[in-house]
Amino acid sequence: QVQLVASGGGLVQPGGSLRLSCAASGFAFDSYSFAWLRQAPGMAREGVSCISSSLGTTYYTPSAKGRFTITRNSANNTVHLQMNDLRPEDTAVYYCAARVGRQCLYYGIDYWGKGTLVTVSS
Repeated sequence: QVQLVASGGGLVQPGGSLRLSCAASGFAFDSYSFAWLRQAPGMAREGVSCISSSLGTTYYTPSAKGRFTITRNSANNTVHLQMNDLRPEDTAVYYCAARVGRQCLYYGIDYWGKGTLVTVSS
């Protein structure tokens, strides 16, 4: 059974940090690229960060560059998104997603996890 279980969301003050985790099971982890996408209220879903299979090349949306770090761990089939210096505009539901192959794309997703809510507010 394929599963992507996201966790780590919560309420944090501006400037704070959160670490999102995505636990994958039921498919060949190393063959997939992984992405985090987010959807703010009333907004379209957008890609935040992606890490490719094989080389582990990382990509970030401009607003996340320098603040967010995506990593993957094949030993326990997890993907993490470390988010620092959070801003109110980062408030959204964050989704973990998996796409087979080496390309980091935010479409053509094979598997989705349920979202985890991140709220940045004082």
